[in-house]
Amino acid sequence: MPKTMLIFLYGPDTYRSRQKLNEIIENYKKAHKKGLNLKYFEEKDLDFGEIQNEIQQTSIIAGNKMLILEDTFSNVDFKEKFLKNSKNFISSKDLILFYEEREISGTNSLLKLLKKSGKSQEFKLLEGQNLKNWIKKEFNSCGAKTESLVIEKLINFLGNDSWQLSNEIKKLATYKKNKIIQARDVELLVKPKIDVDIFKTIDAIAEKNKKQALSLLHKHLEKGDSPLYLLSMINFQFRNLIQIKSLVEKNCTYQNIQKSTKLHPYVVKKSLWQARSFSFPELKKIYQKIFKADINIKTGRIDPETALDLLITEI
Repeated sequence: MPKTMLIFLYGPDTYRSRQKLNEIIENYKKAHKKGLNLKYFEEKDLDFGEIQNEIQQTSIIAGNKMLILEDTFSNVDFKEKFLKNSKNFISSKDLILFYEEREISGTNSLLKLLKKSGKSQEFKLLEGQNLKNWIKKEFNSCGAKTESLVIEKLINFLGNDSWQLSNEIKKLATYKKNKIIQARDVELLVKPKIDVDIFKTIDAIAEKNKKQALSLLHKHLEKGDSPLYLLSMINFQFRNLIQIKSLVEKNCTYQNIQKSTKLHPYVVKKSLWQARSFSFPELKKIYQKIFKADINIKTGRIDPETALDLLITEI
């Protein structure tokens, strides 16, 4: 076992943090074949006295214990008692792993202790090149090869949802086994993630209510949505509007529009309503502005949040 006996895994990217947690558990089981000293505690059944007894008791079974404590930061009583008796845990030969599926403030006293006295790893939602590198790595782990546009297309469709990205990568790898995955395969097999809240922002833009659109946009940012994900969703929806507006002007029926676009019925319904607020030339100009904002962000000419604000004010 490592010298450090306190481990802390945390952050909103729960797919990658769960991967790491499972990796640590598997390594422990390999070192302790019976695995009888592995114990798991959640916030609802977290009792400080019980945890302390586990640490103080010498196991009859050979080998150190491993205790996994999940969502401890929500348990104020446990947190206070742990901080008061931290020396007992820091000096323990047992492995104590704290696991949190959210961001933790840097000023949190328990976070400071775990960082100082143990090993910690934060799993933030991936963005930009880090996200692209991770997707490429996932494809490689599946033994799959892709053309250059596939990764960009997946991000446009799914944002940085690592759970869904992982599932779709495995699906694509299975579908194109021993063949190069192409952008059209993504379009065929992957359904774009539908963010219902983003439609409210588009509604505000359609109503020419820039103040409300900016307010809704910043609510997305405050709850942790990536600016690049938001831009990709706005891009996705205005691309839908252009496609649907074109079909409407050709007098296509609702059924034909849905069949032609292969979009989710909810998306078609919302888009038909939103398309009424724009002329076809207006939609093309907006789409060009979205493309410009995307280029400005990716080339580093402007930071993502400012680019989004400017985009909304210019529409």
